Amino acid sequence: MSEVTMVRIYWREGKGSLPELLQRLHEEEQVRGVTVFRGVAGYGGSGVLHTTTLVDLSLDLPLVIEFFDTPERAAQIIADLHDSIGPGHIVSWPARVND
Repeated sequence: MSEVTMVRIYWREGKGSLPELLQRLHEEEQVRGVTVFRGVAGYGGSGVLHTTTLVDLSLDLPLVIEFFDTPERAAQIIADLHDSIGPGHIVSWPARVND
């Protein structure tokens, strides 16, 4: 088993720059893999509820972007993303991955 750091970024579809963020994680930061989860409802610091129904499909739903890397690489990536993501939107924790 290897020690890694899990990183989770809380995002919104309405921010409009998901493709650019994924490209940055892939090409510049060279993260091994990223998964994006699309939420069906949620709210953040503004308290505005973003939700969808079968009748009204919202294009501003919550997204969770998740990846892991070595603790050193994850810390560097978080530092690199800090200005573009903003405070309070990146969460990380230690984990282990089976080799």
